[in-house]
This record gives sequence, C-alpha cells and structure tokens, in this order.
Amino acid sequence: MSECRKRRFRFIGFAAVFALLAAPAPAVAVQQERAVPVTVPALSNWTPQPGSYDFGAGTRLVAGSRSEREVADTLADDLKSAGHGTVPVVRGGATRPGDIVIEVRPSKGSLGAEGYELQAGERLSVTGATETGAFYGTRTLLQLLAQGDHIPAGRTVDVPRYKERGVGVCACYVHISLPWLENLVREMAYHKLNQLLLELKVKSAAHPEANTWGYYTRDEMRSLVALGDKYHVEIIPEINSPGHMDPWIENRPDLQLTDSDGNKQPARLDVTQQAAFDYYTSLMDEYAQVFTASSWHMGADEYMLGSDYSKYPQMLRYAQEKYGANATPQDAYIDFINRVQAYAASKGRKLRIWNDGLTGANTVPVAAGTTVEHWLNVTEKPSRLIAQGYPLMNAAYSLYLVRGGFHSDTEALYDQSWDPRSFEGEKVTSSDGITGAKISLWPDNGRGETENEVTADTEPALRHLAQATWGDPHPDATYAAFTARGTAVGHAPGWRDLTRVPVADGTYTFRTAGATMAATVRRTPDGYATVRTAEGCLEIQGGKLTLNVPLQPGVSATPQPCDATNTMQRWELAPATGGYRLVNAITQMALSVADDGRLVQYPPDQHQPSTWHLTAH
Repeated sequence: MSECRKRRFRFIGFAAVFALLAAPAPAVAVQQERAVPVTVPALSNWTPQPGSYDFGAGTRLVAGSRSEREVADTLADDLKSAGHGTVPVVRGGATRPGDIVIEVRPSKGSLGAEGYELQAGERLSVTGATETGAFYGTRTLLQLLAQGDHIPAGRTVDVPRYKERGVGVCACYVHISLPWLENLVREMAYHKLNQLLLELKVKSAAHPEANTWGYYTRDEMRSLVALGDKYHVEIIPEINSPGHMDPWIENRPDLQLTDSDGNKQPARLDVTQQAAFDYYTSLMDEYAQVFTASSWHMGADEYMLGSDYSKYPQMLRYAQEKYGANATPQDAYIDFINRVQAYAASKGRKLRIWNDGLTGANTVPVAAGTTVEHWLNVTEKPSRLIAQGYPLMNAAYSLYLVRGGFHSDTEALYDQSWDPRSFEGEKVTSSDGITGAKISLWPDNGRGETENEVTADTEPALRHLAQATWGDPHPDATYAAFTARGTAVGHAPGWRDLTRVPVADGTYTFRTAGATMAATVRRTPDGYATVRTAEGCLEIQGGKLTLNVPLQPGVSATPQPCDATNTMQRWELAPATGGYRLVNAITQMALSVADDGRLVQYPPDQHQPSTWHLTAH
C-alpha cells in the first residue's frame, strides 16, 4: 500500500470501517477488483498483500544463472529506454529491499513454457519455469512501472491460454520500413504476443532476376530476427506459393502455369514442373540463411483465384500419373504442398498453410503435422480439420486490417467476447487442437493508407488479440474500460514515434548536389509532410503499378495539384548526415537527382539517396 493510501486509511475512522464490514459481498468484491494492477493482457488473478514494492535509486536486478541474466540484461536495457535510469545486474547473492529478483526454475512445471509468477513486496520477484516465462513476467513489471514507481504488494500466477499469439504482415509487394517492423516486434513482446508472420521478399543472390522492389536485404532481416530473438518473438517467413508468385516469377515465364489457350499466368507457379519445385526450394534455402524460426509458411492460398483447374489439363495428367485414375487436378496442388512439407521437415522446420485451398476435392490428404491457418469459410470446416489432427490457428478474416479495404471491428469483437474458438463459418466448443490466433495486415491497395495510419488501426486490434489469446477475452465491463488499459500501460520501451516530423512547417530552400528547389513543408495528420513547390506538391507518378503503387525504381517525382487525400504526396524527412533524405511514405524509396536533373526514386541499396540541406526562409 502506498504512503498516500496509508495516510488516507488512518483518517477513515471506526464508523467508516464498520460500514465497510457491514457492506454486502459485492461491494467488497469491487474493492478487491479495483486493487488488481492494470496490465494488458489483464492479470487473471491477483492476491493483494499489505504494503508496496518501491522502485528507486537503490534497485538492483538480481540474477544467477545464464538464462536469468539474459532476462535481466534485457530488462535493464528496457528500464533505461523507458526512462528509469541505469539499473545494475548483480549475480546472485543476498537480496535487499528494492531488488528485482529474476528466477528460472524448471521445477515450476505448472507455469508451463511461458507462464510466470510475480510477487511484489519489499522486493519484487519474477519466476518462470523457462527463460521465456520469466521474460513475460518482466513485461508485466514494465507495464506496472509505466504507471508509477510504487507497485501494490501482491502475487499473481499468469499463464497463457494459447501457445501461438501473433500478427501477420504482408510486406510481400510493398516495402514496409524496418523501423515500423522494429516497433511492431517491441509492441508485440510488451503485450506477450510471440509470433510474427512476415510474407516478404529477401533479396536473392541465386535469382537476381527476381529482385524487383519491395525486397529486404539479408542484413536488414538478420537484424530484425535478432531483435525478435531478444524479445521472444518468433519471426516466421513466408513465400506464398504456388499462387501469388508474381513477385518471384514475373521474369520467369518458363516457370509460370500455362492455360489451355497458351496464356502464361505470372502469379501461378507450374507445380507439374520439377524445375518449379527446385526454384522454390532454392529460395527456401536462401531464407534459411537469414531466419531461425522452427516453421516455414508457404501460403498455398487462392491458387485458382478467378479461374479453375479445368483450364489447366496438365494438372489432371500429372495427378493421375502419380496417384492413379481416380486422382483429381487438386491432387497436383496438394502434392506440391506435401513435397514442400517434406523438404521443410528435412531442414528441421514445420510447414504452415492457409486453409482456403482445402476444398475437399482432393483424394490425397495434406501431410500430417501441417499447421492450417484458417481465414476463410470453405467446405472443410475447422472442426473437421481438428478431428483430422491438423494443428489449427485462427486467422479469421474478422481480424484483418486491409489497407484501403476491410478493417477489423475491434470494439464489436470485444463486446462479443471473441476468442480463438470463433472461426469464420463455425464456432467450436473446445480449444483443443487450436494453437491460437493472429491479426493480419494486408496491403490490397498499397496507397490506401500510410504506415503511420496502419499503426493507429493496429494498436487496439493488437491489444485485443493479446487479451483474447492470453487470458479472459472480456476482462472489463466495457470496451472503453479495456482501451483505458492500453492508455495506462503505454508503448513498449524503445518504441519510436514515427509520426515526428523533424522540421517545423515553413518554406525552405532544399539544396543537394545537382539540384536546388524552394518548397513549403507542411505536416500531414498522420505524421508525414507534403513538399509543395511553386508548381505543386511532389508526387511519385508513372511506371508499372503494383497494388496501385508505382514501385518501379527510377520513376520521377514531379509537382502535381496538391491533394490532401493523396498518400503518394506524403514524404518522410529522414535525418541523414548534414541534412535529410526525402523518402516517399508509400513506395519507401528515397529521391536522388538524375543526370538530367529529374528527381527519381530508388531503393537505397541500388542508388545513393540525395541528402538535402534545408535553409529556412
């Protein structure tokens, strides 16, 4: 109990105490409920005790074993990032009041792989059966310290209901900035989410013809994976196949599925070709040099979107030659999935796929052990997939956040007490066989929203998903009360405010090698800036469009009529030595000055971006 509350209690008087004792049981329950510290996810239990834990100048982090020190070192970094100063990590020994004690005790098997016990009093202890469990206890501690240095004394045992609690991000066509992804990893860990699916393109050394923009370098992804490892967020890569393969095979017509009219399908890999399988697995091998996850996601969704197997007679021939006269063309598709599954297994990885291709028209089953992520209501219902023994994750369309499209109604889901048993088309009665759930972010219209706008949409959905997969899906009577929890705990330590514009609104002279321009900078509501010259606002236009975005390197930025709704006119002024780079908010490419004086966009690893020196008028 804090000193303020102690003083207040001394003034209550006997009459008030007797009135409290005479109150009906519900009033006492309310008092106890209010005593539960505020966290996201909410604590499922809390036993209050007299006194408080007081964080202060003498606080130390006490950790003995190597795994305990790993947790303590990360906590020390986060305490410093959160403004709590430098807290020393000491190796075991006698503890003293104010200490934070980190313990990893494998004998505490009831805590499972991720649960923890937190005890607050003169000292504060966080105990897990595993390093991950102890780590999650420190996330709770950080949330409590975000609300003040005095934590009410008490004890909680906090264990998740589901083992997979995630976010899926399609950075598969458009490029999502690394700082945005780093923020996401930190926010996920802060809210005890543990799985980030990234559908993305890593720049290929083996297949340079596939390196159209939207890619990440190996070093960029290695740094993100390292951050995920530090914060216990497993980053699972996905190369979608055999459909949606256009980012990889648009320049490989030899691998594209050909229809009965001779038309090439640049988004469909021809699964009847051994060369196609070899190409795909060679990409898997390259990703294995970057990602350390125990799973591989191959997508496998929407292979026949807008068409059907009858247009591709080679699929039926392949299936019947391999599986007999009763085989169906869909068996060729399942065969490809199973071959990828076997290849992944040979490399020590488990396979994950989307569910919509499982229509029941196949005679060959998907390989046992393949995790199915259920997002669409099709013939094969969740209950049947569970009965068949497939690990099932809930990736429901109701949890989607689509740029320029559908947005999850988080408030409605909360009011319905949504939990991972509620799939599209069916709600199952038991959580058995369900691995967990995730929200999914898709860029169907790449210019529909900026990254900062996506962040604003994602924050409440992320916190709701964390709550629904860790504990009670409806801990507060109202959605407003639940969202107040998010306000109380704030952002993760190390989170960067990407809406900050580093220069004030005003008119400047922009100078760089080979170009000078006068332009007015105005901050946009989502935290970017417009750059307005005498002829109009700078905008990327022209070239090939991908998801409605001009992602072609070398395309020009030219003045166009200013339009506050046009996201292509929004820019990030990214600090660089001696000035700023102009990075388009949607394409994520920086401007350079071409030999003919044009302003053109390029990926930073293809062309040195211009550094602009700004002089205020």
